[in-house]
Parts: sequence; C-alpha cells; structure tokens
Amino acid sequence: MPQEKLYATPQAAVADIQNGSTILVAGFAGYGFAEGLLAALLEVGSNDLTLIYRAGPYAEVESGSLPAVENLVSNGQVSKLISPMPYEPGSGGVIEQQWQAGQLDIEIVPQGVLVERLRAGGAGIGGVFLPTAVGTRFETGKERRNFSDGEAVLELPLKADYAFIRVAAADTLGNAIYQGSSRNWAPIMAMAARVTIAEADRIVEPGELDPEAIISPGIFVNRIVAAR
Repeated sequence: MPQEKLYATPQAAVADIQNGSTILVAGFAGYGFAEGLLAALLEVGSNDLTLIYRAGPYAEVESGSLPAVENLVSNGQVSKLISPMPYEPGSGGVIEQQWQAGQLDIEIVPQGVLVERLRAGGAGIGGVFLPTAVGTRFETGKERRNFSDGEAVLELPLKADYAFIRVAAADTLGNAIYQGSSRNWAPIMAMAARVTIAEADRIVEPGELDPEAIISPGIFVNRIVAAR
C-alpha cells in the first residue's frame, strides 16, 4: 500500500515549513488540536508565521507550560494572528502583551465570516457576499452591494500554506474520520490549505475505514503522522 503520505515523527512532517508561512490550526474549546505538530513546529523554529485559528482554551504541549499557540507566540515565531477571538477576555497573556507592544499583528474576523472565507478558498470561489459586516468597522475597504434580501459585503477567499488537523483515524491514502466535536474546523481547513498535515490517533490500511464515515477524503490530506 502507498506509504508516501506517512511521516515517522511530527518533526519530520513540519520540517519544511518555511519562514513567513501561513498555517491553519484546527481546534475548538480544547478539542481537535494537533498538539504534536504544534510542539514540533516550536522545535523546528520557523518564524514570521501567520496563524489562523479559533479561540481556545488550547491544549497543553509537553514543551512548555503555556498552551500550544501561546508557546509559538512567546517564542517569537508568530508575526500575525487571524482569529475571531485570539485570546479569551481577561486572560490574554503573552498574546495580549505582544500585541500591545506592537510585536504582534492581530486581525479579528467574525467566526461565521472566517469559516465562509475558508470554505470559499477551498472551493476555488472568488469570494462571498455576507451581511455580517454591513455598518460595522469590519466593512472598511470592502465592496458593498444591495441584494433582494438586503445589503452585503464582499469577503475574499482565504487560503493557507499548511493546515494542522487532528483526526480520530486515517488510512495510508489520507482518508480521515473524526471523533465528535474534535471535527470542528478541520474539514474546512483541510480543503483550504496547500498542504494538510493530519495528526491521527490511529492509522490503518485502505479499506479498513467505513467509507460512509469518511469526512475528509485523501485528496485533501497530504501528510499523516501518528499522535503521541
């Protein structure tokens, strides 16, 4: 069976991530984070990164006491965050500190808008008109049009160089299934990245997964590494 998508370690799977890359980080409320990949990225040391993610709390990683995304920010590897809520109010920590010091750029994108921009990027759509930003500061510099059901603002598609996702199981072809709420943003992000890296709790041979349960087909998953 094909083995070219399999990587022996998280470090090997992220070793070619260059400075200046944009990375989608799946996960929501502590579930579905590719903790091993995030910790490996900390070791690899790629910097000037843009991370696109949904707010935490974030899973702890072995390499430090800070949550995964905050570890990367604290290590000076992140130059920009794109998120509906980059940190929880009252617990901004190093993210808030670096932002206030002018060391970190933060772009706030409403959650529904962000997921639609990612969906458009993955589907090859040139953009979507959404009513969310009409009359708000999020409308600045964007095209507005009037439709039969009201005004809407053009939101451009969003894509990335890499996506880090956590899956319950994947076969060696990259077909992946999820467990419960760990699914969250992962299927959308897998489609919107040039290279999607899946951290899998279980890796099996083709044919062992129920085809009706597969959410992310192998065409959207480029690399697989076993979760540790």
